[in-house]
Parts: sequence; structure tokens; C-alpha cells
Amino acid sequence: MLRSGVEIQNVVASVSFDQQLDLETISRTLPTAKYNPEEFPGVIYHARKPKASMLIFSSGKIVCSGMKSERQAKRAASNIAYELKNNGIVLIREPFVEIENIVASADLGVKLSLEDLAYTLEGTFYAPEQFPGLIYRLREPKATFIIFTTGKVVCTGVRRKRDALKALEVLKASLKSKNLLYEP
Repeated sequence: MLRSGVEIQNVVASVSFDQQLDLETISRTLPTAKYNPEEFPGVIYHARKPKASMLIFSSGKIVCSGMKSERQAKRAASNIAYELKNNGIVLIREPFVEIENIVASADLGVKLSLEDLAYTLEGTFYAPEQFPGLIYRLREPKATFIIFTTGKVVCTGVRRKRDALKALEVLKASLKSKNLLYEP
């Protein structure tokens, strides 16, 4: 039933060095780093390979986003550790990386009546005058979908690609069992 496979759009990861970081020094040593503590309490850094946006905090935590895979997130963490060390920042341990959220998209390959979904499924929010998609919160596995009449869906709130695949399968099975799928 899927017209296209699940495609990861964004991975958000947290990286922890478990030590305090000197943001002034980091902002002076990393190219493209921006630090204005009156506006934001962290260094904003854009890495090139892999392409990622990073928010670096004095607590030693980094929020990393913009990657397209879990592997890229781990590589981005290794790369920032290497860049910091290479610029004289002493790190006492390797970074701990945890995937916090994955945003994935897919095409169910069928048309959907969002009004029917809103009426039939529990856990939906649909306000077409505000936004053209229906928000559906799946309890098990825990995931949130944005569903469009075209059959395109965005899945968020999962931590692994396989979790997105499982949530999508549960969504499809639920829509099929309630006769909510319409051929294009």
C-alpha cells in the first residue's frame, strides 16, 4: 500500500560530554560559531559534514539536528568532539549520543477523507481553517502523525527508523480496518 518508502527528514540527537564547557573559547575557536549570551544561552554552530545544526551549552550538552540518519547523528557528535579537541578544548571522555526524535515521511498511495478520520479515530485534531493536515496521536507505538488528504504522512515522536516503520504499519492497519482508505 505504501507508494514510497519511509524517508527520514530530520534526526534530533542530544550529545553529552558530562563536563562543563567554556562557551567563550568555543565561540572563538569554531568557524561559523555564534554566541550572544544575552540572546541565547548557548553557542549556535553549523557543521558541514555531516550537515547539522548544533546548540552547545556550558553544561556539556549539545542538541544536534538536521541529520538524515542515526549514523549521521553519531558521526556529527564524533566530529564536534574532534573539532573541539583540535582547537584546544580538553574533553575528559567521548560523547554520549542519544537520539531524541526522528521526523519521517511516507506516501500511503491512497486518498484520505480527513473529516472521516477525525470522526472515527481517537486522538485526532483537525482544524482545516488553520492547517490542511490532521494530527493523529498514536498510543502504541507512541508516535504522532500529520496526515494529508493526498495520503502523504509525516511521523514524529519516534527514536528509531524501525519505530517509524512500525507506527506506520499500525496506522495503515487501523485505517484499513475502519474502511478509511480510498483509491485515488
